[in-house]
Amino acid sequence: MRNLKAQSDPATRGDNKARLRHISEMTIAHYDRSSKDFWRGTRDHDVSQNHAALLEAIEGEPPFSILDLGCGPGRDLNHFRSMGHDAVGLDGSKEFVAMARSHSGCEVLLQDFLAMDLPEGRFDGVFANASLFHVPSKVLPRVLRELFAALKPRGVLFCSNPRGNNDEGFSNGRYSCFFDLETWRDYVTAAGFAEVSQYFRPAGRPCHQQPWLATVWRKD
Repeated sequence: MRNLKAQSDPATRGDNKARLRHISEMTIAHYDRSSKDFWRGTRDHDVSQNHAALLEAIEGEPPFSILDLGCGPGRDLNHFRSMGHDAVGLDGSKEFVAMARSHSGCEVLLQDFLAMDLPEGRFDGVFANASLFHVPSKVLPRVLRELFAALKPRGVLFCSNPRGNNDEGFSNGRYSCFFDLETWRDYVTAAGFAEVSQYFRPAGRPCHQQPWLATVWRKD
């Protein structure tokens, strides 16, 4: 794990495609191996606060076109579909994609976050719940611009990431970034988004017991 301000890690300098490919392959392989355990451990998590944060920020009348970025086994994808929305999933893990298709009945794209091919102006909202923190800081600006382009005018991006002191690196077999609010805000506003709201999770706990930073953004 290293601080984002340090410049010694080759993943943050130049166009080190091999390093970035290694990061993606290792992280995706972790989820492929642990897909069944992940489903058992997360399928009953209450993230209704996050669902509401996205849907309440989208303008206009439902149903909405929603991209569930890093949809995993399909818990949230299935929720959005059950509400009548046009929900599309995306994940880099082939195991997760198969599970999400089975559990939700939705279209699910098998795509690496670092090599996405998204339709321009397609979605009213992007739901990135516990997913974007796997994107290395070196390429995060590009990934955020791609999500910006995939949204309709005035579309909404929801993100929930574990917060920290701006460290990144491999942790438990996955590449992860732990941004504070200020750093995360700098990245997302630089991509063209306007901030709508932010909060820490889980709700009802003291701030030091709320490890998750949730933010809502609008394509301005």
